[in-house]
Amino acid sequence: DQPYNCLIHFYKRSHKFQITHLSLTTLTMTSVEEMPGVIRKLEEVVVNRIAAGEIIQRPANALKELLENSLDAGSKQITVTVKGGGLKMLQIQDNGTGIRKEDMAIVAERFTTSKLKEFSDLSSISTYGFRGEALASISHVAHLSILTKTRHSPCGYKCEYKDSVPVSGPTPLAANQGTTITVEDLFYNVPTRRAALRSAAEEHNKIADVVTKYAIHNAGVGFALKKVGEVGVDVKTTATNTVVDNIRTVYGPSVAKELIELSLEEEKLKFQLRGIISNVNYSVKKMVFLLFINNRLVDSTAIKQAIEHVYASYLPKGSFPFVYLSLNIAPQNVDVNVHPTKHEVFFLHQDTIIERIQQGLEEKLLNSNASRTFYTQKLLPGAGVTLEMFENKEKAMAAKDMVRTDSNMQKMDKFLTRKEAESVDDSEEQEGMDADEEATQQPSKNTTEQTDRQHTKNTTLQTGRTIHLSSVAQLRQTILSEGSADCSSILSSLTFVGCVDRQLALVQHNTRLYLANTTRLSSLLFRQIILQDFGNLSVLRLSPPPKVIDLARLALEQEEAGWSPEDGDKEELARHVADLLEGKKEMLADYFSLELEMIGSNLHLTGLPLLLDDFCPWFGGLPVYIVRLATEVNWDEEKLCFDSLAKETAAFYSVKEKEGLQPRYDEGQHGGDMVDWRYTVEHVVYPAIKKTLVPPAACLTDRTLLQVASLPELYKVFERC
Repeated sequence: DQPYNCLIHFYKRSHKFQITHLSLTTLTMTSVEEMPGVIRKLEEVVVNRIAAGEIIQRPANALKELLENSLDAGSKQITVTVKGGGLKMLQIQDNGTGIRKEDMAIVAERFTTSKLKEFSDLSSISTYGFRGEALASISHVAHLSILTKTRHSPCGYKCEYKDSVPVSGPTPLAANQGTTITVEDLFYNVPTRRAALRSAAEEHNKIADVVTKYAIHNAGVGFALKKVGEVGVDVKTTATNTVVDNIRTVYGPSVAKELIELSLEEEKLKFQLRGIISNVNYSVKKMVFLLFINNRLVDSTAIKQAIEHVYASYLPKGSFPFVYLSLNIAPQNVDVNVHPTKHEVFFLHQDTIIERIQQGLEEKLLNSNASRTFYTQKLLPGAGVTLEMFENKEKAMAAKDMVRTDSNMQKMDKFLTRKEAESVDDSEEQEGMDADEEATQQPSKNTTEQTDRQHTKNTTLQTGRTIHLSSVAQLRQTILSEGSADCSSILSSLTFVGCVDRQLALVQHNTRLYLANTTRLSSLLFRQIILQDFGNLSVLRLSPPPKVIDLARLALEQEEAGWSPEDGDKEELARHVADLLEGKKEMLADYFSLELEMIGSNLHLTGLPLLLDDFCPWFGGLPVYIVRLATEVNWDEEKLCFDSLAKETAAFYSVKEKEGLQPRYDEGQHGGDMVDWRYTVEHVVYPAIKKTLVPPAACLTDRTLLQVASLPELYKVFERC
């Protein structure tokens, strides 16, 4: 002890000090050790009440648990009765299988369930409930009573519970098949929780939201929600309603008439998606989002944000869509046991699945932004009828619907064409003429051959023969049956805008701009020409004719041929190609105008089919074409042979890009006039596509025709800005 004239503070790391004597001159302190807390085991009632607070957070949570139990029981009609926002009374009545009398003693205990036996069963769980905590939790924070009757029971039984233990019953009573669960005075013993809840009206709205969502998803079950003492019902659906009918009943006809279906399936990711979404003409100030994963109502911020991101490109700022999605994922890929209320789940490949949902939603919205609804009104009785009503007045067209292009007007190419495009550079010609180098050196002979070719075509048109082959007739019928009226409408009245490159071009139809895949369209065109003019094709003769074995050797040296040492010696393969085509030369010449002739001891290619006037295939692709005739054509079956031959020939003739090369499609390759490839595409290929092509429906889904802009939609963007 030391005397001090003032109060001094002492600090020590591991001890505190207790003042035992204090005076103006003396301060005495002693060190006291800090005592540890005592660990005690909580009483079971306290534990259960804490657990109940996690699971039953408000009346809507209790209702969700009870609804799922009713659905698991196979109910077809569920009636919910509410008093005081569910705090005073919450009753749910169903016509399900009911509860056995023997099980009523333990039905309200924790972890008692008929849906789970072992932990491994969680990996394949397909029911809503599985833990057996709902009724137990409710019994700890409310007065719970259960009236139930099974199908084979002579009467019903009623039991009342408190803290998971029956306090009365089971008492025999008259009852219908099913179960009626009544929850009264919710949170009567947790006053702080009850005080924290909002008004009865707001709690009732949350209950109505839960009933609404389950009613829409479970279209085969009738739902009803009503308040005690009121005649009317807040929500009512029937078991015969469809999902769209339930949406119309709950949310009104304004959203129901703007709904479209969304369906996706991915075998690799093991998920299926079906949904009902609003199109781009419908929007509300707050998003309506209903998400069910394996039939369980859940929340997913990631999926919701992904959907909002897609719709943001179509809806005005601050507007949101209506979205109902039902996602079925393989049970072994879903973990449902991650939240006490089960409103969240984890599943494998989440990012990939969400990305796939975004893609499917984007594709659906792109093809559904043209719907409009107009209303008419009858003339009221007694209203005067004037002649002006019957006058033919032209209504001014809205700017967003005005088509501002004309096929006779000048194109953008006029402003973009360079001088080099007027005459093809000699070096570019050489790159695109690997297989016809000798042909370009004899223009006089080719000029003669061009005249002969024109004469041959005229003769063929005049003396065309009819081919009576069932295989050809079937192939022609398949083309017609796969044709799409919508796609034909676009192509038959398109306006060519310009070439992006040899593979892609921009075309316009009415107020929409499309990115057209010229390679695919020209391949479809040439295949249909081959099958339509089967056996009557004109001939484009080659002079001098190249040797087939030389063409095969050239092809095997190219990376495109895909040769590897395992395929064998290149020389032997080249001879095999020549020998195979030699045995088929009569059929190829007769049906496909592909002429092969023995000159000396070698097989020569003397003629190719002329499929389109003023169009010549790129001879740089001729070597690979000859090899593919030997390797890719099915020579064993007639129909498959003709179909594969037509596809390979069409692929050779199609307009395509070649990296590092400059393909050409004009007659200048064999002595005629040299023409820029852009001119050939615009003035030869696309006019033929407009006139003769029967496009399949797949063109609208496989990006052969991809809409990139719509004038009405652009005006929406401008108005938004």
